[in-house]
Amino acid sequence: MSDAEPQAESHEWSGEARSGEPRPQGPGAAEPWSGDAGAAESGAAESAFGDAGSAASGAGDAGARAAAEAQAAERLERAVRAAEQALIEFEIAVETFRVEVENFSRLHHQRLGPMYSHLDELDALIAEAVAARTGDPEDMRRAREARGLVQPMPGVEELFHGWIDSEGLSPEAAAMLTEQPVQPPPRVRPSEEARRIYRELARKAHPDLAEEEAERERRGAFIVRVNAAYAAGDEETLRALAEEWEAGPPPPERRASRSEELYARLEWLAERKEMLAAVAAELESSAIGAMIKMAPEDPDGLLDEIAEQLLAQAAEKEARLAELVR
Repeated sequence: MSDAEPQAESHEWSGEARSGEPRPQGPGAAEPWSGDAGAAESGAAESAFGDAGSAASGAGDAGARAAAEAQAAERLERAVRAAEQALIEFEIAVETFRVEVENFSRLHHQRLGPMYSHLDELDALIAEAVAARTGDPEDMRRAREARGLVQPMPGVEELFHGWIDSEGLSPEAAAMLTEQPVQPPPRVRPSEEARRIYRELARKAHPDLAEEEAERERRGAFIVRVNAAYAAGDEETLRALAEEWEAGPPPPERRASRSEELYARLEWLAERKEMLAAVAAELESSAIGAMIKMAPEDPDGLLDEIAEQLLAQAAEKEARLAELVR
């Protein structure tokens, strides 16, 4: 996926637009006529033709200037369109990765959480068995610490049975309160068909393509529904949304923009891209993001790989415990 730099384009097109504009031309001054007084009538006639020629030349300069300005505006318009498309592609990439990070986190907790708890329990049992054998105060302290990890003091999340976490209501709690079915994501990465429909909708209906506030709000509300369906991997809803968009009102025609508006548009696109780059960097630097980057082609398979490693660790700890309690 290409990652154009809107800011660089802004500078580039800014320079081209300015260099393409001809400098204002003053009215051409006719060369002074020389000759004797007897040539006054002839000089006057020649001067009249000269004035007409100067006027025609001025009109030609104005036409050339208008053509140059139109060409510069057209090139700037192309730069804005290219920056818009680059920003949308970048935003699609950030959103798809955000969904994968969120889904991986939830599936990691649901599928592997019990295995981690089992490992903690084995660690506590091993520490307690060692302390029972040795009676050493240090071993007994380690046993108490290990048991404390298995049975932590109840916090807000435990008191509310998992309905509330550090970010507020969990998705499951919100679903139950709104009488919606609780459906965890089936996979870390939505299916290829869901990804295809999502990207197509995002490219068509993205709010950044609208210049009028009302149209931007309409598109924004629609994209919120698209993002929710994509996060759930719901192909059927995505198809319905695609049909809804096609049947909806056509996007308004883009009005001709002045150069100043196009420059401002490029600056806004550059700022938006910087914000998205910060979001992407935060996602990639997170623990879950780093794990997904370990298996970018098959993040779902990474969960299976981690599960196998945890099972092997559990087997080793169970064998160790069996030796201690014999």
